[in-house]
Amino acid sequence: KIALDKAGDKVSGTIVASDAFFPFRDSIDTLAKYGVKAIIQPGGSKRDQESIDAANELGVAMVFTGIRHFKH
Repeated sequence: KIALDKAGDKVSGTIVASDAFFPFRDSIDTLAKYGVKAIIQPGGSKRDQESIDAANELGVAMVFTGIRHFKH
């Protein structure tokens, strides 16, 4: 959220890519509020469907890569 606030209007219309999945819809809601149009993520959360549903509700495209580059 700090980066979104700092970027301000520059975020609108952008694409967000993450090497981690989104376990809850709140991140999707926040990104959509700032005008993000698409999200690329690896998927793999038990709650992927919740993220998909949020993206669909908010008109945000969501792409699952199935590949996680950062591993603990």
